[in-house]
Amino acid sequence: MNRLLLVLILLTFVSCDYFDKKKIDTQTIVDNEMQSINWNDVDEYPTFSLCDTRPNKKECFQNVLRDRLNTSLSYQNIVVTEDVNDTILLRIHITNRGVFSIKSIECDELTKSQIPQLDSILRHSFDSLPKIYPAIKRSQQVATEFSLPVIVNIN
Repeated sequence: MNRLLLVLILLTFVSCDYFDKKKIDTQTIVDNEMQSINWNDVDEYPTFSLCDTRPNKKECFQNVLRDRLNTSLSYQNIVVTEDVNDTILLRIHITNRGVFSIKSIECDELTKSQIPQLDSILRHSFDSLPKIYPAIKRSQQVATEFSLPVIVNIN
């Protein structure tokens, strides 16, 4: 009987670990969740109100930007002394409030020397954009950055 009592007491102490609940710190949960999110991709890309009815909003957004740029450049009378064939890379930033800005303009030195006003021409091309709705990630409006290539071919 003493042995049985000793075994029961021993089992009671050993089995208490099964009833212990391990508490998980909320910061640990948040950290794990933040690591699982792919921050390089958004659920919905930025868009304009005129793109709301279109099936591919991202493509519509890019087309509106491209059309604005083409229209603006077509009104410019750019004269060069040498042929310019370059792909200019516009780094575009859209805030979580839908504010559009050009972060940088990357182009060849020859292009810069032949068209010194190119920077201001490109920036002013986007002055009168329609209202931009920011990108969405996990039901939150987020800032986004992307590159827009612009091919310049002047002979």
